[in-house]
Amino acid sequence: MAASGDTHGELREVLASIAREDPGLRAFLDVWPEDALARLPAASRLPLAGLPFAVKGPTGLRSYAARRLIAAGGVPVGSASVPGPGTHWQTWGLGRHGRTVNPWRPDRTPGGSSAGSAAAVAAGLVPLATGSDGAGSVRIPAAWCGVFGLKTTNGLLPSPDRSGLASAGVLAASAAEAETYLRCVLDGYAGVSPVLPLSAAYSPDLGFAETEPEVAAVVRGAVRRLEAAGVVRLGGDRCDLLDPAATWLAVRGGGIRPPEAEVRAENDRRLDALFARTPLLLTPVTPNRPHGHEGPGDTFSTALTWAFNLSGHPAASVPAGFTGDGCPVGLQLVAARGRDAELLGAARAVERALRGPGVPFAHVRGPRG
Repeated sequence: MAASGDTHGELREVLASIAREDPGLRAFLDVWPEDALARLPAASRLPLAGLPFAVKGPTGLRSYAARRLIAAGGVPVGSASVPGPGTHWQTWGLGRHGRTVNPWRPDRTPGGSSAGSAAAVAAGLVPLATGSDGAGSVRIPAAWCGVFGLKTTNGLLPSPDRSGLASAGVLAASAAEAETYLRCVLDGYAGVSPVLPLSAAYSPDLGFAETEPEVAAVVRGAVRRLEAAGVVRLGGDRCDLLDPAATWLAVRGGGIRPPEAEVRAENDRRLDALFARTPLLLTPVTPNRPHGHEGPGDTFSTALTWAFNLSGHPAASVPAGFTGDGCPVGLQLVAARGRDAELLGAARAVERALRGPGVPFAHVRGPRG
C-alpha cells in the first residue's frame, strides 16, 4: 500500500473483500474494521503507510512481530484462524467458526497451524500475515495454499515457546512482501542479492520420508526449471538425515533421552557439514498433498519440516506447481543458521523463475466448504 495512494479507500476495499469472501473461506476468527480505520491516519505517515495485515490466532496482536509491524505503520485487520479446541496437534485448520478451507481446493485443508494466515493471503485478502512455526506451521500451509512462507532462524526473534522449537514467521504473497516483514521486525536487516547460480543440494525425502511420487515429481520439475534458468547449480551433495520424529516429540514433551539427543546431535553434524559446502538445500515442503478435512491420517505432514525446527535453520516455502488434481505443492529452501537475508535473496530469485499465473480465490467459481 503506497503512501501516495488513497490508503483510506484501499483499506475499505480490503475490509469489504474480507466481509464478502470470508464467510465461505473462514480464514478469520475476528475482524476489526473500526480499529483498523481508526489506526489508519497515524499509520499512513509511517513507512508501511497503512499496509493491511492479519495476525495469527487470538493472541497474535500481542506478538513481537505484530507490535513491530504496527510501529512501522502496518494496520492489523483481524486475527486469522488456528485449530479449534479438541483438535490434535496434527492440525487441519479447524477454527471456531468452522473449518478453514483451502482457497484452491475447498474440500482440502489449508494446513496448519497458521491455517487462516495462509488462506487469507492466498485469497488475496491481505498481502501478508504473521505466523509461527514449531514443526512446519508456517511452511506447510504456505505450501498447500500456494503462497510464500518463511520460518526464521530459531532464536532470531522473540518466541514464547519454551521448548525452543517454535520460531516467528510470515505468510506472504511473495518473497518481496516477506522481506517487508523482516525489515520491520529485525533490527539492522539488510537485503542480499544472490550471485547466480547458487550452489544447491536437492533431496526428495531427506533420506527417510515417504514422499508421494507426484509431489516429488512436481518439486523435481521445479528444480530442473531453476537449473535451466541458471538460478541453481546442483552439486553432488546428498542430505540424508535420521528421522527426527521421536526426537521432536521428546523435545516438545520436555523429556528428551540419550537416544533422541543423539539423533538431534547427529543431524546437526550432518547439516553443519552440508552448509559448510553449499549455501542452499532444496526439498519438498511436505511428503503429501493437502488432505481432506477429516484429518491427516497416518502421514506426518511435518516429516520434511520439523528437522529444521530441531536444528534451528531458517527455511522457506516457495510455490513449486500443482499436482494433477489441482493441489499446490511447495519447494522448501533451507539455509545456514542466521542466513535469513541470504535465504530471502535466494527465494526472490527462485520465485522469479518459477512464478506462473495464479487465480485469486475471489475468482474461483464452484462450491466452497
